[in-house]
Amino acid sequence: MTTTLDLVLWVVVPYACLAVFVVGHYWRYRYDKFGWTTLSSQLYESRLLRWGSPLFHFGILAVFLGHVMGLGIPKSWTEAVGVSEGMYHFMAVGVGAVAGFCTLVGMAILIYRRRTVGPVFSATTRMDKLMYLFLAVVILLGLANTVVGNIISHYDYREGVSVWFRGIFLLDLHPDLMAEAPPTFQAHGLTAMLLFALWPFTRLVHVFSVPIGYLWRPYVLYRSKDTRLGQRPRRRGWERVGERYRR
Repeated sequence: MTTTLDLVLWVVVPYACLAVFVVGHYWRYRYDKFGWTTLSSQLYESRLLRWGSPLFHFGILAVFLGHVMGLGIPKSWTEAVGVSEGMYHFMAVGVGAVAGFCTLVGMAILIYRRRTVGPVFSATTRMDKLMYLFLAVVILLGLANTVVGNIISHYDYREGVSVWFRGIFLLDLHPDLMAEAPPTFQAHGLTAMLLFALWPFTRLVHVFSVPIGYLWRPYVLYRSKDTRLGQRPRRRGWERVGERYRR
């Protein structure tokens, strides 16, 4: 039986966070275009950034694609194309664990860099700290779900969490499925939704700043300076001295 708390957590909160996510990005782009940036700190330090940034960004990209497949694609679709349940879970555990571990290590390096490099720490805002906190909790819970859902308890989130997630966008609500999910999956889903509500007010907005316009932008032409155009020929020093005496 679905309780009032279940309706609040798994119906009201998702739609509220989604509304803040959409409206917040519109507001940020409309009224804070100069703040729509990553606030890059590469000039301050690059040694740690060279390791932490690729680990985090490529790792989080793999995690995102895994969530698209796990949450967005129904179980019947993957089985229809020949992907068995055993093969899917093997990929989810193997690839998901490696991607999550790389993301966690990369974020740890970036946090260490931000805390120990003076100019980078000085440029760190309160929203940055809150963003890193939520990211860390979401990633740690996601790794825990990889272990709990696939190795320990064998919870099939594709018949529970995935159906609930797709129902939010299809207006086919199933809060009871999340109410029956393991606590780590509930905590992961709730913190992820809160992170999406926080997203428009942090540097995470740079995710939507792909410079696609560069593909069609006209070329910028650079020409070397021609010293012969519009200039008089230089005279020798003794000629200028002689001209001065004649005056």
